[in-house]
Amino acid sequence: MTERVGLAVYIQSLKQVKQLKRFGHVHYASRKMKYAILYCDLENVEETVTRLEKLPFVKEVSMSMRPWVKTEYQEIVPEREKKDDYKMGL
Repeated sequence: MTERVGLAVYIQSLKQVKQLKRFGHVHYASRKMKYAILYCDLENVEETVTRLEKLPFVKEVSMSMRPWVKTEYQEIVPEREKKDDYKMGL
């Protein structure tokens, strides 16, 4: 499986969503807020962002930081539950 990253592309009109399909997989397009969520390969993301920003109908391109966020967490709950004795003095 190839690593992918999400891009939020803010556009002026929804007519141009069809043209965004050349750059990756269009996952979602918002009619009200006029943006599209686009997934592309991680190794080509810098090139894709620069090409998207040059288009005349694109206002802004923002990249998702999810591939770089640590998703492995340490044990948050202490071992207090193991220490508690529920016999209540009986």
